[in-house]
Amino acid sequence: MTTLDKAPVDAPAPPTPAAPAPDTAPGARAPERKLKLGGITREDVFTVLGSLTGALGLDWVLYERVLPFSGALGFLLCWYLLFLTGYFVLGRLQWGALLVRERLVSVVTWSAGLLVLGLIADQIGYVASRGYQAAQHMNFFTESMERTASLSPITSGGALNAIVGSLEQLGLATLFAVPLGIAAAVFMSEIGGRMARPVRTLVEAMTALPSIVAGLFILGIVILTLGFDKSGFAASLALTVMMMPIVTRAAEVVIRLVPGTLREASYALGGSQWRTVWNVVLPTARRGLMTAVVLGMARAVGETSPVLLTSGFTSRLNGNPFEGHQISLPLYIWSYVKLPVDEMVARAFAAALTLMAVVLILFVTARMLGGRAAGELSRRQKRRIARAAAARPVPTASTPVAPVAASVRPAVATGEH
Repeated sequence: MTTLDKAPVDAPAPPTPAAPAPDTAPGARAPERKLKLGGITREDVFTVLGSLTGALGLDWVLYERVLPFSGALGFLLCWYLLFLTGYFVLGRLQWGALLVRERLVSVVTWSAGLLVLGLIADQIGYVASRGYQAAQHMNFFTESMERTASLSPITSGGALNAIVGSLEQLGLATLFAVPLGIAAAVFMSEIGGRMARPVRTLVEAMTALPSIVAGLFILGIVILTLGFDKSGFAASLALTVMMMPIVTRAAEVVIRLVPGTLREASYALGGSQWRTVWNVVLPTARRGLMTAVVLGMARAVGETSPVLLTSGFTSRLNGNPFEGHQISLPLYIWSYVKLPVDEMVARAFAAALTLMAVVLILFVTARMLGGRAAGELSRRQKRRIARAAAARPVPTASTPVAPVAASVRPAVATGEH
């Protein structure tokens, strides 16, 4: 008898679930206790406060009564080391060794982050306090230094020429560096070949290039050899040399993070490599590419040496970057902060505060232009989907069957495929 002639075997019956064991005391089930995973508990807060207080008292005794030490920096450093030691000892009395090490690393990480935030706040506060005398007057943002001398009052002159010069030079440098940097990143990550390694080595070497070398390069090639005058255009070329390797390296890392399955899906649908890169890879990495561009712009907007060698110095407003000398904010700060006049120093600090504001605006703008992540719906799309779902009729028993479903039934009943 062959396998086809054998009688069909009945499927085994599903096992019946076992009856639950009767409770010893019906209705006397203990209430469920919710466990809190993670977060900060009262013990954590008291341990940190106790360690800080004890370390401060012990540090004061050591500095003032026992050891011949002095200085605020040494006092704070000793306090921090004593705090870590006290936190470890108090934590060891409460928790296990593994948990103590984990929380000690968390405390070190949090303290390092707070230290960085404190330093940033201190720098911003110091610059704002020194430059507020000049920044509070509107003429600082609407006038240049063309008719202002060193001993002129603070209500005369400003940094309009430097603001315009910085924006124009940065705009030209971004226009030159971003396409070249992203094209080089696409070449190294998507195309490759024998030339990918030399290009990557050259880009890495340019990343560590001193800024004054970039200025000397443009000075020797563009100004001395080709005969161009010092101008904002020459300064933008020097800034391009500084921006391009940063944009390239960051963009390459971002492009490599795009999942390979997206490329495979594009190739499976018949897309070429160019179409895959243009329509799949670059839109997916859009937010990361904007971050790469902002990193390059933040590096270029604060450079002084390349601009000093290539743009020249002028106290008047020059809106044409291709002709004549043009000053920028970093060069404005470097030129006026060293003068022995309080008003000029205040103008320099106000220009530094303006430069910080420009960098902040650049970051916010790039974040907005970067848009949402790949596959993330906008608020308008979410509202449209919600309205469509609300307007869709709810199916009932009397609702007729859709024609597509009705046409499928005969095929399923007759076994057609």
